[in-house]
Amino acid sequence: MEKLVFQNGVKKDQLLSAVNDDHGGVIVELKEPMDTTVFQNMLKASLSKWKLQGKKGVWIKVPIELVNLVETAVKEGFWYHHAEPHYLMLVYWIPETENTIPANASHRVGIGAIVLNEKRELLVVQENSGRLKGTAVWKIPTGIVEEGEDIFEGAIREVKEETGIDTQFLEVLAFSGCRLKSMPLNLLFRNMAFSSTPKIYAW
Repeated sequence: MEKLVFQNGVKKDQLLSAVNDDHGGVIVELKEPMDTTVFQNMLKASLSKWKLQGKKGVWIKVPIELVNLVETAVKEGFWYHHAEPHYLMLVYWIPETENTIPANASHRVGIGAIVLNEKRELLVVQENSGRLKGTAVWKIPTGIVEEGEDIFEGAIREVKEETGIDTQFLEVLAFSGCRLKSMPLNLLFRNMAFSSTPKIYAW
């Protein structure tokens, strides 16, 4: 936390510690417990300072342990941006211009891998769980990219997990999307197997 001092030596309310982001805004990461009234005063003083500095978006990361501060921030004009298991992200737009804070990520990325061996044989699998379990349907290896994972690495990992076969990523073949936020963005990859693979592979 920092204190702003007027030229006459009078100390202003304590301000929230913040770092600048790359888009003219600031990011606050709350870590220490505090009284809601103290937080409200600090937040108001900080917003006034950031407005004078010409800041735009304000991001406040609230850990689950400090959830008691959320209502105070909302009353000052903040709104929910996204939530993770251990924190809530609140945002606020300072200038009287169009709000350009990006929406939270709303899609998962699904992947499918076309795996060929040196004989140009296609690797297919049968699922032992999910809606295709027990249907005797053969399909290419598929899955969901994990958080923070490179999509190409995800394609290699899914093939390895489902078949035990190591592959090398070659290219993206196609992608498709859906307007429904609950549906994944799907990408189709072509991988080459490092070793000879069977034409069909049940897992």
